[in-house]
Amino acid sequence: MSQVAFLFPGQGAQHVGMGVKIAEAYPAAKALFDQASDILGYNLLELCANGPEEKLNATNISQPALYVSSLASLELVKDRQPELLEQCQIAAGLSLGEYTALAFAGALSFEDGLRVVKARGEAMQAAAEATPSGMVSILLLDEEKITGLCEQVSDAGLLQIANYLCPGNIVVSGDKAACEKVVPLAEENGGRPIPLKVAGAFHTPIMQSATEKLAAALESVEIQPSRLPVVSNVDAQPHHDAAEIRDILVKQVVHPVLWEKSMRTLLDSGVDHFCEIGPGAVLKGLMKRISRKTPFDNFNDDAV
Repeated sequence: MSQVAFLFPGQGAQHVGMGVKIAEAYPAAKALFDQASDILGYNLLELCANGPEEKLNATNISQPALYVSSLASLELVKDRQPELLEQCQIAAGLSLGEYTALAFAGALSFEDGLRVVKARGEAMQAAAEATPSGMVSILLLDEEKITGLCEQVSDAGLLQIANYLCPGNIVVSGDKAACEKVVPLAEENGGRPIPLKVAGAFHTPIMQSATEKLAAALESVEIQPSRLPVVSNVDAQPHHDAAEIRDILVKQVVHPVLWEKSMRTLLDSGVDHFCEIGPGAVLKGLMKRISRKTPFDNFNDDAV
């Protein structure tokens, strides 16, 4: 029997139209969107269906939208390949996706998870608005070279590695001026810099003000020991314990995302089949750079 891992996408995977086909095809998925709308105070499915794109891309909107759309995509798995649910041994999610993974694993109820994600998105949006900042994906350069580039622009402000995604794909995050200054430097050193359309410098100390609001939101909900382990972005290790999960989720906001290391943890544990549950195919693209031959399936609107 295959050792299956479910992976859940993070911010950046959102797009206008996500979740619509699945909600139309599966009443249980539509019910999640309806329940979410009651909690959020706006029609989430209508926003996912029609946008506008700039509103859907806002941190306080995109995070709840991805959380709900991804959990709704599980209905497609139940219908098409229910055996994968039985074979799934472990889960992980990229940044925001870690909350989706924890809800899937039973550590958080759907409702409580959504309330925390709503608070997280709002707190991160506020922190971003307080400090002009951003993120830049740098392709084709290694960690050592990118660390050196961050040091070279330190006179312009904070800049540090925020996401270790896969070989040749590292994201830096920091003050806006430093982000702007690193782009030509990366090009001069043979890299391909891509400024990201995000509100601010996620996974850096610039998000520190968001941690208090997030910690309060996490304290207000019940977290259960998960029924299967969820690999954390913070330490790339699997976790079951409720207290550990609560602590790690607060740290995650200001800590780099160790995605490549997390995927290698899964591979080393014996995982031989990955499933990306939710909008887009970002995680599949990253896995191709980490372990090209490992089977990988996507469950999203395109598969309906």
